[in-house]
Amino acid sequence: MKRNKIALAGTALFAIGALALAGCASGGGDNSSGGGDANADAIITTNGSEPENPLIPTNTNEVGGGKILDEIFAGLIYYDAEGAPVNDMAEEITTEDPQNLTVKLKEGQTFTDGEEVTADNFINAWNEGAKASNGHLSSYFFEDIEGFSYEEDSELTGLEMVDDYTFTIALNKPASDFALRLGYSAFYPLPDVAFEDMDAFGQYPIGNGPYMIDGEEAWQHDVQIDLVRNDDYEGGRQAANGGLTIKFYATQESAYADLQSNEVDVIDAIPTNALAVFEDEFGDRAVNQPSAVFQSFTIGQYLPHFSGEEGQLRRQALSMAINREEITETIFSGSRTPAADFTSPVIAGWSDSVPGSEVLEFNPEKAVELWAEADAISPWEGDFKIAYNADGGHNAWVDAVSNSIKNTLGIEASGDPYPTFQDLRTKVNDRTITTASRSGWQADYPGLYNFLGPLYATGAGSNDGDYSNAEFDDLIKAGISNPDADAQIEDFSKAQEVLLQDLPAIPLWYSNVTGGFSEDVENVTFGWNSVPLYYEITKAGE
Repeated sequence: MKRNKIALAGTALFAIGALALAGCASGGGDNSSGGGDANADAIITTNGSEPENPLIPTNTNEVGGGKILDEIFAGLIYYDAEGAPVNDMAEEITTEDPQNLTVKLKEGQTFTDGEEVTADNFINAWNEGAKASNGHLSSYFFEDIEGFSYEEDSELTGLEMVDDYTFTIALNKPASDFALRLGYSAFYPLPDVAFEDMDAFGQYPIGNGPYMIDGEEAWQHDVQIDLVRNDDYEGGRQAANGGLTIKFYATQESAYADLQSNEVDVIDAIPTNALAVFEDEFGDRAVNQPSAVFQSFTIGQYLPHFSGEEGQLRRQALSMAINREEITETIFSGSRTPAADFTSPVIAGWSDSVPGSEVLEFNPEKAVELWAEADAISPWEGDFKIAYNADGGHNAWVDAVSNSIKNTLGIEASGDPYPTFQDLRTKVNDRTITTASRSGWQADYPGLYNFLGPLYATGAGSNDGDYSNAEFDDLIKAGISNPDADAQIEDFSKAQEVLLQDLPAIPLWYSNVTGGFSEDVENVTFGWNSVPLYYEITKAGE
């Protein structure tokens, strides 16, 4: 298949090509559909979770919905297995300077309703996502574009159509990795029909990607969603199979049991109780590789005992009360690595020696000392709880972390399970949650900024704890404005020094993707961000 490079004139994309993460493949067969082969029309089954919201690209910031959107939509670029950008709808993206880009689209690309993909489809979709009154969860992805406002509805004046297939992007400040961001789902185009009834569209979206939803009844809520191949898609992710069924499992154990019996083709999460044995059981069909996934828990700055100096002391004490080395080995059989910062080792520029990172080391004596200092400000009352979704396989590590805190600090600590991820996120998003909650990040694009700005900048859409620090904000703005990679890394490191003092989230560990695939499929590759490249998977020959 032909893959066009993104053309960059004037400044380079930070971190492109710097990843050295190879996909894990089965080694059998090739990636072609083998015309006339009935297996080319076979449906691939995989695991997933019920999306939190209707399937609107700019209002989806969780894994369950994102997994679906990435298959039914195509953006300007996509990321290959190693995290490198590849042009999709774009013919060329040119950066004139760190504040101005020009996008040239390929002609003749269509949505599944036949509408041609033009510049307007991107401009209108981005304006809809950025509109303040819509309150879309990913609106902050447009904050660097001229005209953006958090306070009032305003047009993104930095988007200008040159012709049907060309538009320009003017940024309100330099953002040297902006072109790299354009493969994220917030930047997907929308067809005209979406704007007639956005709520209805979210239940049955019409996309332009390698797959399309298999009819209006294809999304069976809390059960599964059925996708079929989009034969009109002409990009680099053309499906070598007939479709994709994503089953919404209530537990990872259920998905794993189905994999053992070949009832599901590929899963991207192994339950903790199987981590010690799954590689022996599945052999070459087991996957255990680094990925851009970071695990933490967040304590809202608005909760009692967790604001101001008292809150900072308590968060530092909690962090030092956690024996990450023991938990990652005992619970995860070494498939997790204790965190040394807030990002990921698979992203260029990562460091395990950011000043202040000692707060992430197990230090029970210091933890007790800090907790006592916080008690001197306001005595602790009640239990410490960590909320988590019971359908995500988190109970074992939450119990282990809670026990480590309890044994070190001498307070009551335990997990607080919610039935589903959607239930948990609803409480977090509307700020009615009264406990700490599990959090984390699966990278949207392969850049350090993506682990920092969206989660901890003042007012950012995924800033679950309502953290705000002007020094941090200034440092990440300085970093993202500088096209020099070394200078960027220095600013981001300084920004992380602030985070390590404040601990708006408690970093726990970096996650490998652990998964596996059945005897029935071949050509299985897991990408840099832990998601299988579904479009490459084929059924095994009989």
